[in-house]
Amino acid sequence: MSRTRTLLGHNLEPTPWHPFPHDKGRPPARAALRCAPSIACLPPLSSSSSSPQPQGNKKKKQKQCPAYFAAIHRDLAPWRGQGRGVTRALLDEARRRASMRVTITGGGRRLHVDLYYACVQSRALFTVWSLLQLMRRYPGRVPDVDLMFDCMDRPAINRTEHGDGALPPPPLFRYCTTRDHFDIPFPDWSFWGWPETNIEPWNHEFKNIRAGARATRWADRVPTAYWKGNPDVASPLREALLGCNDTALWRAEIMRQNWDDEARSGYQHSRLSAQCTHRYKIYAEGFAWSVSLKYILSCGSMALLIEPRYQDFFSRGLEPRVNYWPVAALGMCESIRDAVDWGNANPDEAERVGRRGQRLVQDLRMHAVYDYMLHLLTEYARLLIDQDHGLSPPPHAQEACEASLLCLADDKQRRFLHASKADPAPGDPCVLPPP
Repeated sequence: MSRTRTLLGHNLEPTPWHPFPHDKGRPPARAALRCAPSIACLPPLSSSSSSPQPQGNKKKKQKQCPAYFAAIHRDLAPWRGQGRGVTRALLDEARRRASMRVTITGGGRRLHVDLYYACVQSRALFTVWSLLQLMRRYPGRVPDVDLMFDCMDRPAINRTEHGDGALPPPPLFRYCTTRDHFDIPFPDWSFWGWPETNIEPWNHEFKNIRAGARATRWADRVPTAYWKGNPDVASPLREALLGCNDTALWRAEIMRQNWDDEARSGYQHSRLSAQCTHRYKIYAEGFAWSVSLKYILSCGSMALLIEPRYQDFFSRGLEPRVNYWPVAALGMCESIRDAVDWGNANPDEAERVGRRGQRLVQDLRMHAVYDYMLHLLTEYARLLIDQDHGLSPPPHAQEACEASLLCLADDKQRRFLHASKADPAPGDPCVLPPP
């Protein structure tokens, strides 16, 4: 925390994406999008195209979106209604809390980014890449938008400051929100890979974790709860969890993850596919929400969630005692012990809870992630006003395309980017029910 490099005061490390050192006199953040002069983002050759349609005479029936997609309407409700909307003034207000401004123009075919400060690790690189892959997945169907995005963990648009209803709050996209905030959740960067922790793009990682889970039958798994992670992230919850590390007393095995040591050893002891050997896996929020939730659910173990406060876009599909088991923060160790004892006394039902959690993220394949992004941006675009002459990027914004991002990436990042390239959708996205 002493190495803060952002406006909000919770950036733990400067991002390796930036090709300049973090010292006085450095270029502005927007310089991070500049690469070799020979790399240029060319305008699209065609301005009208659509996703390929299914072949044959019979039209394929469109699939309904998962239930948690309904949260899109709730997230955007503050800007919907008579006399409301997303104005230029509101976007300017959101800029105070944003790490970047993103504009998509040209019928969803050109993307510009104006960076305001350095994001932690490679989050900005992979977040911009995610939008380019959405445009690749649904060419010509992504709406023109102008939005503010913050790449840090904690929500910033508090309901106590903006919740009187007189004026809409400033619209700010980020990876998570809470019931006390108006921040708009957006899929996090790790779906396209997290090079700093050697976690592969989501489709690859889920496949590997599921294979690891199948290697050990439920009855043969260790009948205790397991957590492995980094407690040194200013998280009182995780610090308290360390005190539950007693398999005899609390039925819990708590392991500290040191990412520096793992990097030096080639990540031999942090493979997520090798961590599906226990019947129960604990999810504990860190500085804010944690990307680990989807990996924990992937094991098919009964997930024990310790009173989560933060919500990402898909965690709104969680139901207590249906696809996870709630654990109290007060009396945490006792609550973990009670959950494990219940599961061991009711192994068939505990296994079903774990399988239902696994099914939630199994249905969260990349096609669902892209559908969520498309519906969210489409609904958001309908709320933009004060755009009588169309959208245009700000004067200092840099155009981003696959070539420019691949040029900026190091070898490992480039491998992850290539591995997470999207294929054009074979048909329409899932159907989003109306509000």
